[in-house]
Amino acid sequence: QVQLSESGGGSVQAGGSLRLSCAASRGSVRAYTMGWFRQAPGKEREFVAAISWRRDSTGYSDSAKGRFIISRDNAKNVVYLQMNGLEPEDTAVYYCAARSVREIVRTSASYNYWGQGTQVTVSS
Repeated sequence: QVQLSESGGGSVQAGGSLRLSCAASRGSVRAYTMGWFRQAPGKEREFVAAISWRRDSTGYSDSAKGRFIISRDNAKNVVYLQMNGLEPEDTAVYYCAARSVREIVRTSASYNYWGQGTQVTVSS
């Protein structure tokens, strides 16, 4: 079973950028649909972005589209979330997830494997 580990979180000023990384072990990111979710205190976990092998497809939430970019480095077996133009409302714990069925979905319940999360804090 694939194991996931996130990194790259931290604190950034509004308008700044961060790149989150999700390293996969015991499996290849090419074999899974990979997703990023986030959860702020008192809020439900929400979909941010996903990437699938099928047609090199990507999907984004409305808030992420135009600001965030999801990509994968097959050689390094890593999935990235490049976050630009960060705003305070982006503050949350960000989770990497993998889905064994290779198609993009937007619901957290559809993903089989999860990392431990990395905190992103955006200050005004």
